[in-house]
Amino acid sequence: MPLPSDEKSIVHVVDDDASMREALQDLFLSIGLETRTYATAQDFLDTPVPDSPGCLIIDIRLPDMNGLDFQAQLSRTGVHLPVVMMTGYGDIPMSVRAMKRGAVDFLPKPFKDQDMLDAVFAAIERGRQQRAVDDDVSKVRERFETLSARQKQVMLLVTDGKMNKQVAGDLGISEITAKIHRGAAMRKMGARTLADLVRIADVINPRRRP
Repeated sequence: MPLPSDEKSIVHVVDDDASMREALQDLFLSIGLETRTYATAQDFLDTPVPDSPGCLIIDIRLPDMNGLDFQAQLSRTGVHLPVVMMTGYGDIPMSVRAMKRGAVDFLPKPFKDQDMLDAVFAAIERGRQQRAVDDDVSKVRERFETLSARQKQVMLLVTDGKMNKQVAGDLGISEITAKIHRGAAMRKMGARTLADLVRIADVINPRRRP
């Protein structure tokens, strides 16, 4: 499998076994992937993580916390790197729960080098796709902030299914004024149709609909 196109990807390895950390670092460096290693979950949490693509490889049994607790801690601290779990004998049920919480894969020890590389490539690709989605959402929100307060009100009411006349009544403005604001909002948001505008509104606030 080819190396992901973004060569700045960083693989973070968290395992208390020094020999495993060294072996994985050698493996990833052999294909040009930058690797950083940590002996405990807290070591990772205490280290500033660069805002760059990559993934996190976690031994599910660490000296200070198990992989599930570590996974939860990552979310709370705003770290969204894709996770690959390494698991020993008897830890597979825990690893399955980790996957249900978003882990990309889990690899029972001992594993083949190629299986680990495949898992890492898949994790990096998932992370890259998520970063692209997040970037798109950020751009949509930036465009939304260019709207006037009234344009925002009209856009949100229209995308909730209200007709121009209803929007005008709700806001105490004329129907023609509501139409003008709606048109301006669509132009600024890059929406060609009402359906486009609805999709954009859902990106800005995905929980607004029942």
